[in-house]
Amino acid sequence: MNKLIENIKAYILLNKNEIQLLKDAVDKKIYQKNELIFTEGKISDEIYFVTKGCVRLFYNVDGNDKTAFFYTEGQFICAGESYTFKIPAIENYQAVEQTEIFVFEKSKIERLLKKVPKFEIIARIATENELITCQKVIASFITKSAEQRYIDLLNSNGRLFQRVPQHYIASFLGVSPETLSRIKTRVFNKKSS
Repeated sequence: MNKLIENIKAYILLNKNEIQLLKDAVDKKIYQKNELIFTEGKISDEIYFVTKGCVRLFYNVDGNDKTAFFYTEGQFICAGESYTFKIPAIENYQAVEQTEIFVFEKSKIERLLKKVPKFEIIARIATENELITCQKVIASFITKSAEQRYIDLLNSNGRLFQRVPQHYIASFLGVSPETLSRIKTRVFNKKSS
């Protein structure tokens, strides 16, 4: 809960009463490794905040999983289009390792907003994070090679390589596991020379 409160305090100040109202409005859930948190076809009425663990965002494309992003501690998750427009989602969220998440149900958020309107910031932060994430992923695929995307991921979130199966990382980078292996070897050899 402290991680969530600190994250929100970066945007707004909270008094003790507001912190208690926030605590009362969220539910903590623990998902086991590989457990699905949210699946396509459903209408999203929740926003998630990862306090521990790693979550994979993936899409089902012709029966194949295509990994789009990884969320780790301190990040909000929201199937934004589904949540906002009440339409079936096309995304799936899966715990990659045992994961602890705070869940904000839409109905509880609405009640919380009636008591403390400034908590609107939670939904805004979550949707802004999703937008920024999408823009970064799109930009990287348009402007960078798979090797450059690999190096960026290594530099920005190198711990993922110990936490996430390599075939998920390969999918995220848009390459086969064999190509990822060759990229790793090339990057390692460049650093060694």
